[in-house]
Amino acid sequence: MEQNQGKQNRKQTMKAVVFHGINDIRMEERPVPVIQDPKDAIVRVVRSTICTSDLHIRNGAVPRAVPGIILGHEFAGEVVETGSGVTKLKAGMRVAANCETFCGTCYYCKRGFVNNCEHGGWELGCRIDGCQAEYVRVPYADMGLTPIPDTVSYEEALFTGDILSSGFWGADIAEIQRGDCVAVIGAGPVGLCAAESAKYLGAGTVILVDRDAYRLNLAVQNGLADVTVNTGKQDAADEVRKLTEGRGADAVIEAAGGKDTFELAWKLARPNAVVSVVAMYEENQILPLPSMYGKNLTFKTGGVDANRCPELLSLIEKGDLRTDFLITHRSPLGEIMEGYRVFGAKDDNCIKWVITADE
Repeated sequence: MEQNQGKQNRKQTMKAVVFHGINDIRMEERPVPVIQDPKDAIVRVVRSTICTSDLHIRNGAVPRAVPGIILGHEFAGEVVETGSGVTKLKAGMRVAANCETFCGTCYYCKRGFVNNCEHGGWELGCRIDGCQAEYVRVPYADMGLTPIPDTVSYEEALFTGDILSSGFWGADIAEIQRGDCVAVIGAGPVGLCAAESAKYLGAGTVILVDRDAYRLNLAVQNGLADVTVNTGKQDAADEVRKLTEGRGADAVIEAAGGKDTFELAWKLARPNAVVSVVAMYEENQILPLPSMYGKNLTFKTGGVDANRCPELLSLIEKGDLRTDFLITHRSPLGEIMEGYRVFGAKDDNCIKWVITADE
C-alpha cells in the first residue's frame, strides 16, 4: 500500500495486550501494524489507558468483540506514518485519538451520529486491533485523530476521545438549562467528567451520587460537584428531593451502569425531566412504564457520539475543562496486567490507570 508521509517503521514486533476469550487476556508479541488502506495512519502510542469497556470485553459482555484482537481504544501518541489518502495529518504530529472509527461521509456521520457510522463505530480494541500496544493502526485517520495543541500535554489530551467525550455528550444531550439542578449517578471516570461538563454547560447545582467516599471527596475537592450523596449512608431520592423543594432533578445523567442505577435515575428525575443514560450495562434493564406514567420523562440513551474532539481539546487548552484528576496510577506497558487487576477491583482508590511510553 502506498504511503505519502513518514517512513516505514523498522521494528518488526511489539508488546500488546490480546483478548482471547472470557477472562482470558494476555501480553504477547505481535507484528507492528502497517498501512492497509490509504486512509490509515500508524501511531506510536505514548499514553493509553484501561477502560471499563475493556473489562466488559474481558467479562464477555460485548458479543461483538473479536477474540485475538489487541485491546484498548483510549490513547494519545505520535503519528509515524500515513496512507496516501490522509490529508490532515503528517508524521511527527502529536494526536489524541477518538474512541470511535467513523468515515465522516455516510448518512449518520453527516448528521453527527458517528457512533452509528455505516463503516465504523466502536472498532478499535473491539473488532480491530487497539492501542494497548506500542503502535496502533487507525482507520479513517483524518476523522479519528485530532492534533494536540502545543501547550497541551499527552496526558492532558489522553481522555479527550473517550472518557471526556462520553461525559460531555451525556451532559449535552441532557438539555441542561442555566441554573438547573443536575444529578449525576456514578463517580467513575465518565461520571466525574459528566459532572464537570454539566457545570461548564450552566448547571446551577450538580449532585453527584455514588457509594465511594474517596471519589465523592475528590469531586468536591476539584470543584466537579456542589453536593454529594453517599448511597451507602443516604437515600439518594430523599436527598435530591430535599435539595429541589420536592420536585427532583431537572436532568439526570446515569453513568454508573449498576444493577439498580437505571431505576434510581428515573426516580431522581422531576416530571418532564431528561434522563441521559451513558452507562454500559452487563444485564438488561427494565423500563417500568406504569410506575413512571405521568412523569413525562424523556430518555436519551446509547453510545457516545464522540464528534467534538477539536472543541474539547480547545476547552482543555483554555483551562475550561481538565481531566488530570482522573489519573491515580501509572505504569509502563509491561506492567499493564497489574493495572487490569487494580483497576478492575477498584483497589487503592484507582480511578484511571495510565500506560506510559518513552517520549
